[in-house]
Amino acid sequence: MEALVENDQSAQCVVVSSWKEATRKLGNNILPLPDAIFLDLNMPRINGIQGLREIKQTSLLNNIPVIIYSTSSSKKDMQETLQLGASYFLTKKSNFEELRKELSVISSRLENECANQSLP
Repeated sequence: MEALVENDQSAQCVVVSSWKEATRKLGNNILPLPDAIFLDLNMPRINGIQGLREIKQTSLLNNIPVIIYSTSSSKKDMQETLQLGASYFLTKKSNFEELRKELSVISSRLENECANQSLP
């Protein structure tokens, strides 16, 4: 969250501790829909793969870019999540500056994708 805000001072982050809490917040129409969703593969009760599947099957959420953020560097995990519709697979960094730089690249790519989608 700190790395996102350092890259963009206007960024607003909502952090939840469970999938149940995430679906409640995303489905209640109180908050505006997010520009991106970060999912950890190792969430309690429901893993990131299951969460990604649910997001991609929900019409309100399925166009929101999903970034998998995990300690895993497994090619299998990466391939599976990208095939299921994740936009990016980000392996957790041990260095804050590396994380900040990678998030900056992802943010720029997402902005470009959004700009290209709005072109006639």
